[in-house]
Amino acid sequence: MLVSGLNSARGQERDQFQHWLELAAADQTYGARSAEIGRNRAFLEFLGQGSVVFRQGPVDARELYTSPDFEGNDLRWESHYIDVSRDGDLGLTAGPMIIINSTEDAGQNTFGHLVSIWVKRNERWVLMADMGTLIPGYLSLEVEPNFEDTRPVFEEAAHPVMVQNNSLQDLIDADNIFGRSINFRGGQRALLRYGMENTRVYLPGMAPAVGVEAASSVYGAFLDNQLSTTNPISLSYMGGFLSSSKEMGYTYGVMETNTDETQTGFSTSYLRLWRFTDANEWRIAVEVLNPFD
Repeated sequence: MLVSGLNSARGQERDQFQHWLELAAADQTYGARSAEIGRNRAFLEFLGQGSVVFRQGPVDARELYTSPDFEGNDLRWESHYIDVSRDGDLGLTAGPMIIINSTEDAGQNTFGHLVSIWVKRNERWVLMADMGTLIPGYLSLEVEPNFEDTRPVFEEAAHPVMVQNNSLQDLIDADNIFGRSINFRGGQRALLRYGMENTRVYLPGMAPAVGVEAASSVYGAFLDNQLSTTNPISLSYMGGFLSSSKEMGYTYGVMETNTDETQTGFSTSYLRLWRFTDANEWRIAVEVLNPFD
């Protein structure tokens, strides 16, 4: 039985590595097409039905990119991190990006990190969500993903037997519980409680924070600068997806504070990748925030 279990685990890892390689190739093809024909046209080629981007909250991506009034700058990016579900039908890519200024003045380019959610449909990876975070200064695109960075996340995931009864509603419930926990515990303690050991956080103005200690610290500090204990945050879930292997899913929506005549409100889009862990609960693998202007 022990040998059988070890062989099964090795087989699962080989399968996930193959899924990982396939998603890496899809992302590279997308990047090459973006450089060839422009990001907006490339996006439409890779766009999945129901895909969203974030402009003061989530909006329908196809409607935005096909609108005659839409004007957007091209992007260049490379992935430094890739994650994928056990069944290979859901994945995430993340890495540095350059927003190309339309004046072609390289000194006016903007830098940040781009996090993308992918779903495999009819044996083809398609984009389902895109969120960027901007930083001051310069970022190099001389990066590449490494499967060894993702392996610890795989190891935290629950055994397939433990996830059989999971549903999208369970994931939505976890999303809402995390939102309430921010009010009860504060951002740092909330992420410490509900983040994976190898969680990643992408926030405006800073480098990605990796590992629950570092990620929760910067997450708490960022929210503390925005929130007041007398003005709690509310979370509005707006969409999500559960992998067929039921150990990975993503959610997105808006977190905001109520406003009155004396206080200025805070609103941010959020995008979360979740994994069902060996702790027998959903925990956050990747968190991205994009505050409204």
